[in-house]
Amino acid sequence: MTVKTSYHELLGLPVDAVRAAIRSGAYGGHTAGLAPGKLQTNLVILPAADALDFAEYCRLNPRPCPLVAQGEAGNPRLDALGDIDIRTDVPAYNVYRNGVLDETVHDLISLWRDDLVIFALGCSFTFERALIEDGIPMRHISQDKTVPMFRTTVETQPAGAFRGGLVVSMRPIRRELVERASAITARYPQAHGAPLHAGDPAVLGIKDLNSPDWGDAIEVRDGEVPVFWACGVTPQNAIRQARPAFCITHAPGHMLIADTDEYAPVGAFSASQVPESDFSTTERTSQ
Repeated sequence: MTVKTSYHELLGLPVDAVRAAIRSGAYGGHTAGLAPGKLQTNLVILPAADALDFAEYCRLNPRPCPLVAQGEAGNPRLDALGDIDIRTDVPAYNVYRNGVLDETVHDLISLWRDDLVIFALGCSFTFERALIEDGIPMRHISQDKTVPMFRTTVETQPAGAFRGGLVVSMRPIRRELVERASAITARYPQAHGAPLHAGDPAVLGIKDLNSPDWGDAIEVRDGEVPVFWACGVTPQNAIRQARPAFCITHAPGHMLIADTDEYAPVGAFSASQVPESDFSTTERTSQ
């Protein structure tokens, strides 16, 4: 019987210890704040027949889909990111069939197939250590919650059957620290970069900050501004539109943690790929 490990027991441990807890099934929770200094990634796994279109979707939408590594068909290893076996090294996986979320599982041993291709996409959890060290608190980490994520009315650029609205993550930031937070996160293009918007959520079509589509509601207090970053859950919206027969993603907030450092230039991603705007509507930032 596997002895379960808590989030607080893993805080501050090196990446190999965190991954061992995940791989063994001892830990199945969110990964915000774990293995600080290491790259965290979103996950999409598709049959090879759908992989070319999804790779193009990532190329056209690098802010929400910064592709940092891509696997070979049928190979569950992702050596570009370290000692990774994708079948066991994510705390929780969402399994889609015909575009519908069918189940959430904690390993892929029985689901792995010879035609599956892994895509690892950078995650904003990567830059949170830098924000905290610069005196910008992350309330979802201090409260042991999953960062709130919201569907927006901003459309991504389509590729084949993959299309749909941008998803954003939200962090409350004190008004006087928003500019500093933007400058810090701009140094992480492989993890979504600078925020897309700060201020009125209605600009993005978000009606209620207390009702996130994924994750947990986080209070925005007096003197704070809701700040929104492009989010790697965006592909899960696109998967609902494309309706591939079979697809696996990470469960939102439950990321793959790489051995590579947070700044490491890995895989297919290049900072030069990030245009001023990926989207069909103009990005706006207000305070």
